[in-house]
Amino acid sequence: MSRHALRSTGFSLLAALTFAAQAAAIQVQVNDGAGRPLPDAVVYLESRDAAAAAKPARDVAIAQVDKQFSPRVTIVSVGTPVDLTNRDKVRHHVYSFSAAKTFELKLYTGKPGSPVVFDRPGIAVLGCNIHDQMSAWVVVVETPYYAKTAANGQALIDGVPPGTYRLRTWHAALPVGAAAADQPIAVAAANAALVVPLAEVGK
Repeated sequence: MSRHALRSTGFSLLAALTFAAQAAAIQVQVNDGAGRPLPDAVVYLESRDAAAAAKPARDVAIAQVDKQFSPRVTIVSVGTPVDLTNRDKVRHHVYSFSAAKTFELKLYTGKPGSPVVFDRPGIAVLGCNIHDQMSAWVVVVETPYYAKTAANGQALIDGVPPGTYRLRTWHAALPVGAAAADQPIAVAAANAALVVPLAEVGK
């Protein structure tokens, strides 16, 4: 390797290490209106720079198992293809009539020929035309900085560059059509933690 190539590689490595040192991890605790931890809440950070950094994700799948969607809540960045694989022995007719994504996969088993590409931001509600108890949500965001809360109501958004963002928080139990909770947040180079109450849920 030439001296110039080594110098360039060194600069690239230094830039990567500098970015890693500056990027922060944001821990978010989401609680319901009674103060209880809220699992499966979606949290994401929006900004102009975040939108520019967003890229479609890969290998995202939502399965149909025991006449339910798994997982029920999925977060993807705009442009992400999602496989909707039927692992049941019965056929499903999966659809969404949401503004964020409208599609139909008529009576099928196994894996459809093509994934569904979620190409607009927003919340797509999925259902099955055969089994009314089946429902799922795909939250499509214009940012690479997102996470979903675990059973303890906590989510970790990692690798966030310093800057000013809008923290958005959404849960399927919010009133139909309700916008995600919205608050400003300034991210520094240090890790941070905050609590988000969703007063409309679980009162």
